[in-house]
Amino acid sequence: MQMKFKLTVIAALASLAGMASAEDLIVKIGHVAPLSGSQAHYGKDNENGVRMAIEDLNAQNIMIGGKKAKFEIVAEDDAADPKQGTAAAQKLCDAKVAGVVGHLNSGTTIPASKIYNDCGIPHITGAATNPNLTKPGYNTTFRIIANDNALGAGLAFYAIDGLKLKTVAVIDDRTAYGQGVAEVFKRTALSKGMKVVDEQFTTDKATDFMAILTAVKAKKPDAIFFGGMDPQAGPMLRQMEQLGMSNVKFFGGDGICTTEVAKLAAGAKTVENIVCAEGGASLAKMPGGEAWKKRYDAKYPNQFQVYSPYTYDATFVLVDAMKRAKSSDPKVYLPELMKTNYKGVTTTIAFEPNGELKNPAITLYVYKDGKKTPLN
Repeated sequence: MQMKFKLTVIAALASLAGMASAEDLIVKIGHVAPLSGSQAHYGKDNENGVRMAIEDLNAQNIMIGGKKAKFEIVAEDDAADPKQGTAAAQKLCDAKVAGVVGHLNSGTTIPASKIYNDCGIPHITGAATNPNLTKPGYNTTFRIIANDNALGAGLAFYAIDGLKLKTVAVIDDRTAYGQGVAEVFKRTALSKGMKVVDEQFTTDKATDFMAILTAVKAKKPDAIFFGGMDPQAGPMLRQMEQLGMSNVKFFGGDGICTTEVAKLAAGAKTVENIVCAEGGASLAKMPGGEAWKKRYDAKYPNQFQVYSPYTYDATFVLVDAMKRAKSSDPKVYLPELMKTNYKGVTTTIAFEPNGELKNPAITLYVYKDGKKTPLN
């Protein structure tokens, strides 16, 4: 009899425990980036940042509206393709995620931003830099990194004022990102008296640039500006070396500013000619950068690229707004997101009325012995 009573009590307690966990608030955070294709190394790095944030948040036993919140990632692959990007965005809307971190590319983020706006879900990108992203004025769109206006202009100023270069050839990959950053660089360079001696374009799938570079070489530029990503920049640098263009500086935005670019250039000495820009401070100058990077490397060895500190912060910014609103419902916490003043790993994050980051920093980098090194 006593044994039966004990078993009944245990069963009742187990049932209560089940009820308690059933009352936990499940908060789904979406993440989208290319997890397949030539840009998968960026996408995986971005996803790692979100996963690390979710782990850290779950360890904090956060309460939202009186309930213990349990955070989960819903990860989607957009393969850096605009069509797949909008399909992934719709999938996250249908899954009723509380918020989204992403996307990586401007070409996927811009069309996806309309989907998120239409279904009322906030999204924060820590990677897409085309200024057109915030132009529609959607109150669901946020960016926590400097845009191409800052990156392209900063590189042009350094080329002219810092290196005293007189002529440049501009190549872009015809994506929203590549064209955008190249256009800003060109416009700023021309306004400061630099001569653009040639303009060429390629695609974000190409690997053979010999014809383009041969045409550029004939114009004898001091520098090439490339608007694009590292899967193209690496082979381009290798082919520049093969064509004897080892004295030509190679400028680009955050798309080429990776640890991977030196590997993709297969040891070409022209890597030493790179000058690239990233939105945000260098890891050493970020408020929590170096300590965070140690933890990241322990968890995800040899996977760090560029944007994971930003996707980490973006996840915390979403949750910070939910905590202040006492709700994970996007309609309820969205007004709090606009009032963000969050001390993150990357910087103190606050937003302009259009969702752009207030007071964004940029950092210029060069490569010494194949290693990415901040200039400022």
